[in-house]
Amino acid sequence: MEEKSYRGGAAKGAPSSADEEADRRLGRRRRLSRPADFRLVFERGRRRAGRYLVLVRRAGEADESRAAFVAGKRTFRRAVDRARARRLLREAYRLQRGGMTGRWDMILIARRPILDVKRQAVEEELVRLAAGRGRTREKR
Repeated sequence: MEEKSYRGGAAKGAPSSADEEADRRLGRRRRLSRPADFRLVFERGRRRAGRYLVLVRRAGEADESRAAFVAGKRTFRRAVDRARARRLLREAYRLQRGGMTGRWDMILIARRPILDVKRQAVEEELVRLAAGRGRTREKR
């Protein structure tokens, strides 16, 4: 009988894509978490606005790109809506991160219409904004 891993992956002993899977994860080193990092991105970053999200980014000093995902309480009153918005942003970024060039510190801010679309639409917009297409706004 063939054994499967807990995650439903390949049988034990079979060659797996564990390295690929590990590379797609968003561990601590791939996330912005310190207030000073947030402040730098907000103060010196470039903003690109889309229908579902706002991308604020600046060149990063870390070994790889880092990201943070924000869904404000003013925009999303219910906690379940904030959680869904952040989850959509996080998953879209995680799946598209490999195609983004350069090392960036970025903050993805959810907008209200994100709740009405599927992840693929968020991914497409993220790719478009990261490529430099979208409404640009410098520091306030």
